[in-house]
Amino acid sequence: MSIPTALIGVAILSCLMGVAVLGSLFHAPVPGIRHWCVASALLAVTAVLLLFRRLDVVVASASTLLVIGSFLALQGFRRFFHRRSSISWEYGALGAILVAIVYWTYVSPDVDARGALISGFLAYIRFAIVWVVQRHRPAGRPQYAYHFVSIAAVLGAIVHAIRCVVYGFGLAHETAFLEPTSINVAFLGMATMTLPALSVGTVMLAHDRLAQRMERLATIDDLTGVLGRRAFIAQTEALLDDARLAKSKLSIAILDIDNFKRINDRHGHAAGDKALAHVASTISLGIRQTDIVGRIGGEEFALLLPLTGKEEAARLTNRLRAIVAESVSQAPSGDVTCTLSAGVDEFRAGDTVASVMARADTALYAAKASGRNCVVLAGSLQSRWTEPADANAAR
Repeated sequence: MSIPTALIGVAILSCLMGVAVLGSLFHAPVPGIRHWCVASALLAVTAVLLLFRRLDVVVASASTLLVIGSFLALQGFRRFFHRRSSISWEYGALGAILVAIVYWTYVSPDVDARGALISGFLAYIRFAIVWVVQRHRPAGRPQYAYHFVSIAAVLGAIVHAIRCVVYGFGLAHETAFLEPTSINVAFLGMATMTLPALSVGTVMLAHDRLAQRMERLATIDDLTGVLGRRAFIAQTEALLDDARLAKSKLSIAILDIDNFKRINDRHGHAAGDKALAHVASTISLGIRQTDIVGRIGGEEFALLLPLTGKEEAARLTNRLRAIVAESVSQAPSGDVTCTLSAGVDEFRAGDTVASVMARADTALYAAKASGRNCVVLAGSLQSRWTEPADANAAR
């Protein structure tokens, strides 16, 4: 068995492994997976064709599949990062390359020109992959997979670029496609090494995207887009530790939509879900950058206010209450207006998250009992919170 044949066999196995792994994720909610899977399949067929006798039809078919498969891989990377999958001029270039492959295979056979053209296109594809990955890799995610893909792609790009220069400028010649010369063996070996690495890299990116999705499902409430209960409490515990070390203030407010069951009964559960999302969005837009909001129950939200005493927290919560009361959520059966009742308390020495939330929850029930659509400060004398007269005058 010749060295080129052995290298082609390695390429076939790596492409088939890529198809198998990516195929298992074919229906996963990861953009680009299908493009990568089809690209790997086309590259596997390309490698298989190269094992046959190098007839013109085999060479032209293999070259065509190689170009199309590589182009699909680039589209997959762009879709993965939610970019436009292709650029208009690339289609024109792809068409011109396919015509040139036919021309230099049947009309005016020129192995060097055809090889230089294909290698130049593959170098562009690989460099484009590097640019897309490095330009759009997400912040806050483990970067290993993105750097791995970039390194594999840039190595492949360099190999193809050198091959393009060597054959394009006549520094070497071949009389037959993939003639087993030392320079062709070197090019084929480097290309074969980078291909499986790039295939593994796509699987790593898909895994990272699925992990990101699972993490989001574990932390973000899917309906409202704010933190879920577990994630909110974890954030509260972390900020409480920070506040104790810095000896700074930290307050919490628990807010509940008034008469939410009536909204569901009158407008339907779909309208109720929309109202929940509307309230969450209104609160999120109305809070400060340092504040944290979470959904801790069916129609119950919690608001964490760092560096804030309970009086200031009550004032800010009351402002949110007023904003929500003035906003409207639209439903097929008519506009839905929601009001909030809230209880507010401040963390003190020796408090736990559970104890402060319990006191704020008790204040919330007091707000419900005193007529709803109001804010109550936790304490021995729980009553509706009203802004001081001097605060009103200052505004």
